[in-house]
Amino acid sequence: MTATRIPTWTRRHLLDVDDLSRAELEAVLDLGVELRARRAAGELSDTLRGTAVGLAFYEPSTRTRVSFELAARELGATVTDLSVAGSSVAKGESLVDTLRTLERTGVRMIVLRHAASGAPYLAARSLERAAILNAGDGTHAHPTQALLDALTLREALGSLEGARIVVVGDAVHSRVARSDLHALVRLGASVVLSGPPAWVNPFAEWPGLSVVTDLDAGLAGADAVMALRVQRERAAGGGVPSITEYVARWGLTAERLDRACPGAWLMHPGPANEGVEITAELSGDPRSLIGRQVENGVPIRMAVLSLLTEEMDRW
Repeated sequence: MTATRIPTWTRRHLLDVDDLSRAELEAVLDLGVELRARRAAGELSDTLRGTAVGLAFYEPSTRTRVSFELAARELGATVTDLSVAGSSVAKGESLVDTLRTLERTGVRMIVLRHAASGAPYLAARSLERAAILNAGDGTHAHPTQALLDALTLREALGSLEGARIVVVGDAVHSRVARSDLHALVRLGASVVLSGPPAWVNPFAEWPGLSVVTDLDAGLAGADAVMALRVQRERAAGGGVPSITEYVARWGLTAERLDRACPGAWLMHPGPANEGVEITAELSGDPRSLIGRQVENGVPIRMAVLSLLTEEMDRW
């Protein structure tokens, strides 16, 4: 069984969500819901049958890599996982040469995670036939995380139109934050960004976004709150005097979440530093959507793979 054709999608690659229209965003979310239902019913699609999908993860990953692999297999693809440490990358082979090798061996879709911001754009310009799906590049973008976050929030709230979403934490180092902000604003949400000034002030001029450093005040009227992981591996120590101060001013607790609207939802893209961005208690709180975010990873990535596969026939 094949997925419903979405006429609003004409993209060869998925590099970010910043230039996707609202109709395109909603098309992916709607298809994700459809494919999730089909998967639950055991009605597996063969959209990618005969297609080779390559996973090229130059940075560690659990949620994104596993869900992309499952998504591709559910759609009938052959999946090859490039072991970067055991590949010619260890001999000095460049990113472009590695991806061209995958393309020339018949890989038609490459899921790429890389520490360098912009790496997927370089890959997309350098390949002739393969589609590139950005699974996270440096501090720049993480489009499928933004899509699954948007789906999770849309289903929890009923609609994102007019919803007040507070995003708190290390936005300046977060590729998730950038993609989420683009997607949520385009889908009609009113987004408030809070955190240490050095981590949020660079976003002060973003359209449709308000920046506040006082989280307790910013939580008033919030329908959902998303905590961002402190990006320690990206030298994110600058900007706050200490982790202790961060926890005191911006760490989420059950009591602090109570400042939002009654029933406000909690999100975190994971993996969480419990005791820093959120308490261990809050991870298991009934208001937490963290598990649902993980569950939506496979259907959203199935949707993206399906849409890009359909576009391959046009090349």
